[in-house]
Amino acid sequence: MNYKFPHQFLWGAGTASYQIEGAWNEDGKGESIWDRFSHTPGKIEDNSTGDVACDHYHRYQDDIVLMRQIGLKAYRFSVSWPRVIPYGRGIINPRGLDFYDRLVDALCAANIEPFLTLYHWDLPQALQDEGGWENRDTCHAFADYAVLLVKRLGDRVKYWATFNEPSVAALDGNLVGEHAPGIQDARVAFQAAHHLMVAHGLATQAIRAANPALEVGIVLNLWGAEAASEDPADVAAANAAWERSETHFLDPIFRGHYPVSVYELVGDNFPKIHDGDLALIAQQLDFLGVNFYSRNLITANGNIDPVPGSEYTEMGWEVCAPALRNLLNRINKDYRLPPIYITENGAAFNDEVSADGKVHDERRLDYLKDHFIQTRLAMQDGVDVRGYFVWSLLDNFEWGHGYTKRFGIVRVDYETQKRTIKDSGEWYAEVIRQNAVAE
Repeated sequence: MNYKFPHQFLWGAGTASYQIEGAWNEDGKGESIWDRFSHTPGKIEDNSTGDVACDHYHRYQDDIVLMRQIGLKAYRFSVSWPRVIPYGRGIINPRGLDFYDRLVDALCAANIEPFLTLYHWDLPQALQDEGGWENRDTCHAFADYAVLLVKRLGDRVKYWATFNEPSVAALDGNLVGEHAPGIQDARVAFQAAHHLMVAHGLATQAIRAANPALEVGIVLNLWGAEAASEDPADVAAANAAWERSETHFLDPIFRGHYPVSVYELVGDNFPKIHDGDLALIAQQLDFLGVNFYSRNLITANGNIDPVPGSEYTEMGWEVCAPALRNLLNRINKDYRLPPIYITENGAAFNDEVSADGKVHDERRLDYLKDHFIQTRLAMQDGVDVRGYFVWSLLDNFEWGHGYTKRFGIVRVDYETQKRTIKDSGEWYAEVIRQNAVAE
């Protein structure tokens, strides 16, 4: 069967600044919390850093040639805040702005739509030293940073996402401590989560004031919470898990209030909320970015992990493409949503270069194919999905895992920086060319 996509469907791939750029202290760039965190012994699995990563800062033109070979219609990237404002506020670094200027110009020249994310976790360390996202002043600094970029790039960049996965920035960074800045404090984490939402609202207003023609959204990571059976106890447990883990950001953005489950979960660590904050957070958006990788399968007795008979990625995540369709239908039913973009979807597998010099990553190819099909089925169900960004364009620095996990449709040899388009990338090029997926 052939699954045809709408004519204007935006096929893309994504990256993030710290994961690929390198040049961590070049041309006036300031230190980020990820520079500090990765340079702290014992924080990264393979003791690596993003100092060089994929050296995209120097090789972006070559990487755009690869994007053209694959036929990408769009490229999702993030800006490094400390590269353009080294201390988070105040002095602007013109060489940092110039880099993103050149990148955007090169994308436009290649007829690739730039899809910009303002924040993909690399907060300026100088702001962290003042309290980071626990400090409300950081919200205002973020809005100022957003306006600076809009004034520089808004004539060419139409799509602006404020934050990538605010839950990860808040909780993995400040509650679990496995991400930068490596704090383990529930009170700090939940205040940070609220301030990320306030910053989103302030930046959305500021972007629109600076350039009303732009499309503004946010990117949330969502995991389906599915009942293991139709037993009412399993269904109730799955619904409770969904409310507890997935509505913390959806509800304030699209309903203007925090869900009851968050009050119950956070308890005495509930954040300070100023008058008007919830109205500020609930700005009407032009799009919602959804990052999807897997689901949680739930019984009344807890999660089933591992799921018998299921395939798992190198991240330990179950492969279950129908869960994406289920998730899209659920949020479409529960909320009044703007158009949706799948802003991340992909899989880490331990692929190697074969004797023929190619990377035969059949498992990743199958993963993407199945998720594309399930997205098209969700669209036929009535979900307004406008585009799809494969994660990731390049193998890269995978946060706390360092270079031990490869998500790319392009392999990177970190010793030589040689790029090799994998079989999944060649296949993706054909999907884009045909604007269809053959089952």
